[in-house]
Amino acid sequence: MTKPAPAVSAEAQNFNWLVTRFAQNTAGATAAIAVSADGLLIAMSSEMERQNADRLAAITSAMLGLANGISDSHPLGDPDKIIIELQHGYLLVCTISIGCSLGVLATKDASLGTIAYEMAMFANRASTVLNPQLIEELKNTVGL
Repeated sequence: MTKPAPAVSAEAQNFNWLVTRFAQNTAGATAAIAVSADGLLIAMSSEMERQNADRLAAITSAMLGLANGISDSHPLGDPDKIIIELQHGYLLVCTISIGCSLGVLATKDASLGTIAYEMAMFANRASTVLNPQLIEELKNTVGL
């Protein structure tokens, strides 16, 4: 017997829409995901396949963990943005709120300053709506 799909609240639908809109409307961004503090995918832009989004969520969480390790051992402050430069693009990671982070894939010709600014704006908006209950719902309904 199959279980019916859980109902998705308006808040969860709106958050998923915001992540998709970020990827589509930010110049140079090709995809975006949101990740919970425990490394689980909570939202992904619509052009991503679930398997790739899950893998990117694990990478995003690991990168933030490494940055926090540096912060713990050196008096440089908390991580703000993490940027990984690849041959054909970038991965950028920032904290959204205490329990979440945002991972963005960008093209090589993207303006990193613009993407970083848009990520900060996204984080400011999203942090006001993300709460533990919504994060838990997003974990259970991502991709529906």
